[in-house]
Amino acid sequence: MSLEVIDRHSEALFEFLWCPVCGHEVFSHIPFEGVFCRNCNTQVELKASREDRGYEDAVLACFDTQTTWNLHVDEKLRRDLPDGSARVKILGAPGAYTVDWWSPEPGEAWEPVERGAFDDVDEPEAVAHLA
Repeated sequence: MSLEVIDRHSEALFEFLWCPVCGHEVFSHIPFEGVFCRNCNTQVELKASREDRGYEDAVLACFDTQTTWNLHVDEKLRRDLPDGSARVKILGAPGAYTVDWWSPEPGEAWEPVERGAFDDVDEPEAVAHLA
């Protein structure tokens, strides 16, 4: 008897993905726990989308700030998600991914942090990442 391994989410998807809380692009996988932003610890869960409109990949990335470090310390470096969570639908293929939509929809009340938006800003030394 053999076990078939199904790779539903390629590394190319994580090369495209970024954290809407802090803008960083590096994620860590902790076996049996999940995938987290390496900078702020926001959790991301990937799910297959129900409809793909003919694209090779159609994925929902669900972000949750329940585990995020220090959202209260410096709002200039992190932006909380509405009600602590947000989803983004990604369509495309490796090397050609695009964002289809965000839920909740970005607007006056909330806007996701863009990729690398805080890269040039240093955190104060007083910020403890494990607070």
